[in-house]
Amino acid sequence: MTAPAADAPSPVPPPPPAPPALRMPKRRGVELSLLVSAVLICVYGYTAVGLTRSGAVPPDAAAYGAGLGLLALFAHLAVRFRAPYADPLLLPIAVLLNGLGLVLIYRLDLETPGDRAAPAQLVWSTLGVALFIGVVLALRDHRLLQRYAYVSVAAALALMMLPILFPPVNGARIWIRFGGFSFQPSEFAKILLAVFFAAYLAANRNALAYTGRRVWRLQFPTGRVLGPIVTIWLLSVAVLALERDLGTSSLFFGLFVIMLYVATGRTGWIAVGLLLAGVGAFAVGAFEPHVRVRVQEWLAPFASIDAGLGPSQLAQSLFSFAAGGMQGTGLGAGHSTLIGFAAKSDFILATAGEELGLIGLSALILLYGLLVARGYRAGLALRDSFGRLLAIGLASIIAVQVFVIAGGVTGLIPLTGMAMPFLAQGGSSVVTNWIIVALLIRVSDSARAQPSDGEGTDSPTLAEMTTAPGSGR
Repeated sequence: MTAPAADAPSPVPPPPPAPPALRMPKRRGVELSLLVSAVLICVYGYTAVGLTRSGAVPPDAAAYGAGLGLLALFAHLAVRFRAPYADPLLLPIAVLLNGLGLVLIYRLDLETPGDRAAPAQLVWSTLGVALFIGVVLALRDHRLLQRYAYVSVAAALALMMLPILFPPVNGARIWIRFGGFSFQPSEFAKILLAVFFAAYLAANRNALAYTGRRVWRLQFPTGRVLGPIVTIWLLSVAVLALERDLGTSSLFFGLFVIMLYVATGRTGWIAVGLLLAGVGAFAVGAFEPHVRVRVQEWLAPFASIDAGLGPSQLAQSLFSFAAGGMQGTGLGAGHSTLIGFAAKSDFILATAGEELGLIGLSALILLYGLLVARGYRAGLALRDSFGRLLAIGLASIIAVQVFVIAGGVTGLIPLTGMAMPFLAQGGSSVVTNWIIVALLIRVSDSARAQPSDGEGTDSPTLAEMTTAPGSGR
């Protein structure tokens, strides 16, 4: 007799087939359409300035449009062939902001024919796009940068200390000038520091989040883990304070706190950062005459008028915003040039507020917000910690700069002297901003090209990390 069939093990059903890996659509056609729109908007602005100022279309309007269009096309081709899954909004936003910046600088040049800045800005913009293309073509994987973390921080410190050897300009040692050439090394240092912070925090994320001593609701990592990165940050800020580059000091502090919060998921670091920022601002404002003057001007922007000395730069900026109203005076019809040389750099946002009005100014701020949000989105979609931190750090650089400049020229916070990304005159600034966009393009390509079935996960997502047991939220 044979054994009953009921005693035999039942066959295990085969697992269901895994769903095919999905990738995001490439959307390069959308990017090209948006680029054409961005170039047309800039050409319209350039033409509007000429019609307002002289009643005729500028003779070089076609050349301006063709040049900007060629730069956009070359950048698009580089993205199409080397980063086909990249976010289709990043490049058009950068082209539009850079083109509008050239329009505003050209408009301000008409008030100072002997001191034209638009041609130089166009050359720097071309160099920036060339570097953008070079980064997109040469850097096949953003994780390659993680190997050069300590080389990056050494180069950053060397670049920041270099201006000490050169004479100060307007009270600050942040420029290197020789012959007719000048650049600001700290602009390049901010990218290198972002690479170092991302690499170090990614490598020590668990030690920073789950080890150390708990004080009330905060858990402080051990000095062995936190010491190196705090030392690098303090050295950077000390050098910049010595050079009176307070804007970049604020940027590095904000970048450090944001990346530390993202790496650990602990909101306590935000509170500690705000407390330290308040203490540092009070100390610098009390002992540094250059900063004390700016704080006094911020507290009483119209005091110089009452004293019979005329309006200060901040007062002129506030008058420009008020004159612009809701719809603005129109491109070329404002008077923000009264602010002086700063209208082409720190206060160029006042020119936009006066001639484009609250509607145009809001559109500009929304463009910056969209650029930052897409950078954050690319970072949060990545599965490697370094790429996630790098993308968030780079996007935060733009966010902090926009907040500091917009807050300074509107009287929300004291002026610090930084360049509005892409919009203001500044060769080093526009070049480094193009490099930042190139790195975000590379990161977003990796994020959108990775399969969505969970393959290749090497670390938890930010949401998983911040909800981990004992994370101290």
